[in-house]
Amino acid sequence: MMSIEVLWRFHFSALNMCRSGALEEAQKAIQQLFGKIKDIKDKAEKSEQMVKEITRDIKQLDHAKRHLTTSITTLNHLHMLAGGVDSLEAMTRRRQYGEVANLLQGVVNVLEHFNKYMGIPQIRQLSERVKAAQNELGQQILADFEEAFPSQGTKRTGGPSNVLRDACLVANVLDPRIKQEIIKKFIKQHLSEYLVLFQENQDVAWLDKIDRRYAWIKRQLVDYEEKYGRMFPAEWCMTERIAVEFCHVTRAELSKIMCTRAKEIEVKLLLFAIQRTTNFEGLLAKRFSGCTLADGTVKKPEVPPPSTNPFLEDETGADADEIVMEKSDMDKPKKPKVPDNPFHGIVSKCFEPHLYVYIESQDKNLGELIDRFVADFKAQGPPKPNVDEGGAVLPSCADLFVYYKKCMVQCSQLSTGEPMIALTTIFQKYLREYAWKILSGNLPKTTSSSGGLTITSLLKEKEGSEVAKFTLEELCLICSILSTAEYCLATTQQLEEKLKEKVDASLMERINLTGEMDTFSVVISNSIQLLVQDLDAACDPALTAMSKMQWQNVEHVGDQSPYVTSVILHIKQNVPIIRDNLASTRKYFTQFCIKFANSFIPKFINHLFKCKPISMVGAEQLLLDTHSLKMVLLDLPSIGSQVVRKAPASYTKIVVKGMTRAEMILKVVMAPHEPPVVFVDNYIKLLADCSTDTFQKILDMKGLKRSEQSSMLDLFRLRLPAPPPGGDSAGSLSLSAPTPEQESSRIRKLEKLIKKRL
Repeated sequence: MMSIEVLWRFHFSALNMCRSGALEEAQKAIQQLFGKIKDIKDKAEKSEQMVKEITRDIKQLDHAKRHLTTSITTLNHLHMLAGGVDSLEAMTRRRQYGEVANLLQGVVNVLEHFNKYMGIPQIRQLSERVKAAQNELGQQILADFEEAFPSQGTKRTGGPSNVLRDACLVANVLDPRIKQEIIKKFIKQHLSEYLVLFQENQDVAWLDKIDRRYAWIKRQLVDYEEKYGRMFPAEWCMTERIAVEFCHVTRAELSKIMCTRAKEIEVKLLLFAIQRTTNFEGLLAKRFSGCTLADGTVKKPEVPPPSTNPFLEDETGADADEIVMEKSDMDKPKKPKVPDNPFHGIVSKCFEPHLYVYIESQDKNLGELIDRFVADFKAQGPPKPNVDEGGAVLPSCADLFVYYKKCMVQCSQLSTGEPMIALTTIFQKYLREYAWKILSGNLPKTTSSSGGLTITSLLKEKEGSEVAKFTLEELCLICSILSTAEYCLATTQQLEEKLKEKVDASLMERINLTGEMDTFSVVISNSIQLLVQDLDAACDPALTAMSKMQWQNVEHVGDQSPYVTSVILHIKQNVPIIRDNLASTRKYFTQFCIKFANSFIPKFINHLFKCKPISMVGAEQLLLDTHSLKMVLLDLPSIGSQVVRKAPASYTKIVVKGMTRAEMILKVVMAPHEPPVVFVDNYIKLLADCSTDTFQKILDMKGLKRSEQSSMLDLFRLRLPAPPPGGDSAGSLSLSAPTPEQESSRIRKLEKLIKKRL
C-alpha cells in the first residue's frame, strides 16, 4: 500500500512540473504577439499620415475647381441677364411681344439664380430694371387692348392682330393681375351691347321674352369663336368666361326687374322662364367643363356617393310630366343619382325668392284636387265589390301621389332650399285632408242595434235570413279604405325619403312626415275596429238569446244550439268577404281576427255567467256549444276558403286560452257541490282564479241558496293557497290548468257520452 501511495505522489509532482513549464512558454508567446501587433499599428499610423499629406493637395484642387466652375456659371448668367435685360427693354419699345414672351421667361428664370446676390449693387440694379420692364410691359399691353377694344364705342373693325395674340402670351408671364384685367375689360366690352339691348325699360327684358337673352349670347359666342378664338390662349377658357359673366349679369338683371314687377309674375310665366333658363344651363354644362366657376359665386357640386334607397329613380332626361309614382315601381332597384351639372342655379337662382307663387299655385291645385276626389266619390259611390281581385286601392290615392311626384321633381329642379320645405308643408296638409275627407270621412257609420233575437226567431232561423249590420258594399268599402290607407302609409314613408334626398343636406331634419303616417295608421285601426264591431254586434243577439234560455229546463243534450248556429252564420257571412278583400294586406286581416277573438270571447264568457241556474244537462249542452264555437274560432282565418292555411300562432293561442277558460267554467258548474271542500279545490284547480267574484258567479250558475253560497265563500277563502312572500296576492298566484290536449280528449269523451244518451 505504501509503494502505491509513493508512486501516486511522484506522478502528481511530475505532472505539476510539466504544467508550470507549458504556462511559462505560453506567456512568452503572448508577449511576442503583443509586440508584433504594436509594430503593425505604428506602421499603419505612419501610412495614414502619408495618405493625408498626399490628399491634402488634391482637396485644395477640388475646391478650386468647384469655385471656378461656380464663378464661370455665375458670370455666364450675369452676361445673359445683362444682355437679356437690354434686349427686353429694346423689344418692349418695339412691341415685339412674340420674342418678349420667350425672353422674359428666360430672364426671370436666370434672375432667380441671383437671389442670394441681391446685396451687390449691380445685381440689384439689374433686378430693378427687370421689374421696371415687366411693369412697362403690363401697362403697354393694357393700353394696346384698350386701344383695340375701347370701353366706349364699337369694336375695331380690323379684328384681332398677331400683336395682341403675342401680348396675351406675355401676360401669362407677367403678374396675374394683368391677365385678369385683360379678361375683365374684354368681357365687359363684349357684353356692353347686351346691357343696352335688355335694359329694364325694354320689352324684351321681361320674362316672356327670356329666350331672346339666351339666343343673343349664343350668337355672341359663335361670333367670338370666329373672330377672337385664336387671339387668347386656350387655357384662358375665354368662351366659358364670357358665358359665365353673362349668367351673372343676367341673374342680377332678372332679379332687379322681377322685384320691380313682382305683381305681374304668374305661375305659367314663372315656370316658362325657369324651364328656358334650366335648359340653357344644361346647354352650358354640355358645352363647358365649369373650370372657371371657382372664380365666381357658383361652385362645382361634389359627386354624391351611390345611393341604396329603393325609391330612387333615374330622372336624367325625363320630363316631369312623364314621371309616375306607381306602387310596383317603388320596389324596383333604382340607379344612383347622376351628378348635377356645375352650372345649375347660376341663373335660375334668381327665381327662388319668387317661388312662393309656384307654392301657392300648388296649394290651390291640391285643394281643388281633393275637392274633386270628394265630389267623384259622392257621384260614383263606393267601389263595387270584386272579391276576385281583393281589396282595391281607391284610384284617387294613386292620382294624389302621381301629382305629388310631379310637384316634387319640378320643385327640386327649381330649388333644393326653402321652397322644398314649403312644398313639404303643403304635402303634409293635403295628406291629412285626404286621410280625413276621403278615407275617414267615407267610412260607414255605425247605428244602434234594432233589437235582439228571441228564442222563437232563433228556432225559425234559416241560413241567410239574418243580415249583417253592414251591407256587402259597405264591408268592401271599409276593406278598400283600409287597403288605401296602408298604401298611403307605405308611400308616404317613401315620399319622405325621396324629399330628404332632393333637399339640401342642412334642411333634411326639417322634413318629417311621421304625423301623416300616424294619421293613416289611425285610419287603418279605425277600419279594423269597424269590421270587428260589425261582426261583434251581429253576434250580440245570439249571445243575448243564450243568456235568456232556461238552461235548468233542458232535458237532453242534442246538436249545437240555435244561437251557435246564428253566430257561425254571421262569421261565415262576414269573414270570407273581409279575408278576400284584404288579400293584399294579410297582416291586417290577422289583426282583425285577433281583435275579434279578444272582443268576442270575453263577451261570450260574460253571457255565460248570465245563464243561471243551469242543470247538469244544460251545462253539458253549453259545454258542447262552447266546444263548437271554439272549433269555429280556431278555423276562423280560413273559414269558407278553398285554400286552408294554418292560423297564426298568436291568434290560436288567444282562442285556446279564452275558450278553454269557458270550458273550465262549465266543468266546475257540472261538478257536484257536495262535499264542499272537494268542490272548492276542484274550482281552484280548474280555473286558477282566486277572485271571489268569479266564484260567486259560479255559485249563482249552480243555483245554490244564499246560505249555501255564504258557507261556500268562507270555505273558498280558507282554501285559497297562500301567496308567495313579497308577491301580489292577486296577480302572482299561479295554478296549474289542464293542457288543451287534455281538454280536447275530455270533450271527445263527453261527446261520446251524449251520443250514448241520445
